[in-house]
Amino acid sequence: MPSGLLGIEPLDRVEIEAILDRAKSFQPQQTARRKSDQLRGRMIVNLFFEASTRTRTSFEIAAKRLGADAISITATGSSVSKGESLVDTLNTLGAMHPDAIVMRHAASGAPHFLARHLVETPIINAGDGTHEHPTQALLDARTILDRRSSLEGLRVAIIGDIAHSRVARSNVYLLSKFGAQIVLCGPASLLPPELARLAPGVTLTHKIEDAIRGADVIMMLRVQLERQHEPAFSANEYFQFYGLRLEHMTLAKPDAIVMHPGPINRGREISSEVADSQRSVILNQVENGIAVRMAVLERILGN
Repeated sequence: MPSGLLGIEPLDRVEIEAILDRAKSFQPQQTARRKSDQLRGRMIVNLFFEASTRTRTSFEIAAKRLGADAISITATGSSVSKGESLVDTLNTLGAMHPDAIVMRHAASGAPHFLARHLVETPIINAGDGTHEHPTQALLDARTILDRRSSLEGLRVAIIGDIAHSRVARSNVYLLSKFGAQIVLCGPASLLPPELARLAPGVTLTHKIEDAIRGADVIMMLRVQLERQHEPAFSANEYFQFYGLRLEHMTLAKPDAIVMHPGPINRGREISSEVADSQRSVILNQVENGIAVRMAVLERILGN
């Protein structure tokens, strides 16, 4: 792995498997939530230019469980809101000499810009625009592997706002490296045809029934209204055509699991009956987020 983690696309299978294997050892049932001192004396800065609860908190907990100091800076609470440029913010951070920076930004490529500017500091991408969200794909893979022996040959349906989803892209990059069959599904306005070229084994459909039929994994996505100028669907219309309901589950494999990166919009992307069902692993994803981020931080900063 390079000095940081900017995306899944540049990683090979061996690097991904090493993170997933290490994350398994950090899962609560393995560790009883014991705190270690592996990263004692290290300082990790969480730099979030977009609102986040799960990801930011997850990185904070992961750092503290490894004994590191974690400092969170949000754009609304920093000099950025007073007009300071990104370069000035980066120079200020660089002068503080953090051991790693975890960054989320609305602009695709922002963590890569930061990595070029602060070459001595490892940068971890916590989501950049519509580009990638690497630790989300890793925690999703860890969650699938908790219930399947392998990612090989699985049929994974990813449904929703594909066009604006960094989660979808990172999952496609990861799953395709393991030979999974990936079906991307959404309305035409949110499913550009060029997405079929993202990776081998990707197919597109506009019908949720076709996507779910025979699926091992159903991954629902949030409709990102903040990234759309004029939403093409009302909430009710979207749920009618692309919301996951109990009747859809009869089309999937009997042991299919349902995932969602959050936050869930009940009644828009997924019904409460499905979200709260035995098939749902949504809370397991949240739990695995801490284990995966511990594995990433240890791999980047461990001696």
